[in-house]
Amino acid sequence: MSVGAPRGLASSGQKHLGDIVHPLSAAEEPLSPGPHVSLTAGPDVGVTLGGHKEAGLSNGTPVDTPSPASASSLFNRLQLDDDLESDPRDHYVSTETRDLFVTVDDPKKHVSTMETYITYRVSTMTTRMEFHLPDYCVRRRYQDFDWLRMKLEDSQPTHLIPPLPEKFVMKGVVDRFSEEFVETRMKALDKFLKRVADHPVLSFNPHLNAFLSAKDLNKRQGLALLTKVGESVKHVAAGYKLRARPPDFCAMGEYLDTFSQKLGTIDRIAQRILKEQSEYLTELREYSTMYSSWAGSEQELRGPLEGVASSVTTSCGAMDDLSENICQEILPVLREYILYIESMKNVLKKRDQSQAEYEGRLEAAILRKQEDKTPMPAEVERCQDKMECFNADLKADWERWQGNKRQDFKQLLSGIADRNVNYYEKCQTAWESLVDVLQDKQTEDQPSPVGQTD
Repeated sequence: MSVGAPRGLASSGQKHLGDIVHPLSAAEEPLSPGPHVSLTAGPDVGVTLGGHKEAGLSNGTPVDTPSPASASSLFNRLQLDDDLESDPRDHYVSTETRDLFVTVDDPKKHVSTMETYITYRVSTMTTRMEFHLPDYCVRRRYQDFDWLRMKLEDSQPTHLIPPLPEKFVMKGVVDRFSEEFVETRMKALDKFLKRVADHPVLSFNPHLNAFLSAKDLNKRQGLALLTKVGESVKHVAAGYKLRARPPDFCAMGEYLDTFSQKLGTIDRIAQRILKEQSEYLTELREYSTMYSSWAGSEQELRGPLEGVASSVTTSCGAMDDLSENICQEILPVLREYILYIESMKNVLKKRDQSQAEYEGRLEAAILRKQEDKTPMPAEVERCQDKMECFNADLKADWERWQGNKRQDFKQLLSGIADRNVNYYEKCQTAWESLVDVLQDKQTEDQPSPVGQTD
């Protein structure tokens, strides 16, 4: 199979083009059919493409939309069932049919006279014909991952590109070369690359092939042309006001806004909890130290006081593990999905530009048709095909994203529950051991029985 073959559309789980509702109103002047596009007028008739009519109301609203029409109905799809792995919509998570496996690990620090940076080992195993070897091992730095994402975004504008971790130091982290920061970034880069490699279309992108296999990346190639193409589309759509998004994509936008607000609130609360836990830990450690100091000057209470100090120290360790879980596991997932939302919104904007371009060209063609009876230009059909492909790709990626989200949040919430249970079990065990010490002390302090006197 050649790189970037058209098979990507079929393999991405897209719907048939005939199932996608046309965005324009059909209440226009009747026109004779052009070479490929025929326009008919009527209160309940849609635009006909290639002889296949799509039913819709006079304002362009479809008669029957199978997809959710509100953000609340989309939220109901966040399922955390025990049998989630068997969900037929999550077919892409199966490893049985995968033929491309990637891993990011082994971070190394490089120091030179000009700069200091971290590289990561990217290991690849594959059976695909596009790769000359079955396995590769290259080293990449963050800016190489950033280059890959930019190339994917430029060459696959109709698809959702997974987000990268933020380039600059995350909140609360001072040293970007610290072990904790590098470990967190490595995990995020690994997740990014795995999501791209598991995608049925993005995984066949030639830029990914080069990223995984090339010793040196040619990062400047093709940038100018892609930038010009993108600017031309924006120029065509710039002077046209979009009539309305189809209901499916309106529901997506509403869902993303609501989901973004909820994640932002959870992220702020988690940050505040982390800060309060840090302050609490400082006081708790001082509390343990005071009991240890007290035990040195109270011989009779030495055992119970040392028991209290030991229990407090154990509680400190459990709290430290709980805080580390928030930093290493919870906050990165929340931040990744906040960035994911921004990526999805950008794809929706591009979809709107594609729709605006088609609507603008169609209306211009209709006006010319009415004035001088010129045939319908073929570019109108090409714009419609592009818009419908955009819709199909976005819907397929939306379903894939929802599946990933269900898996990630099931794992996240289960981890939160396990960590909290483990924290309280450690604290309970520590303080129960202190009760035993106090009971033993009470037994020792009881007076010996005295015999009765005459």
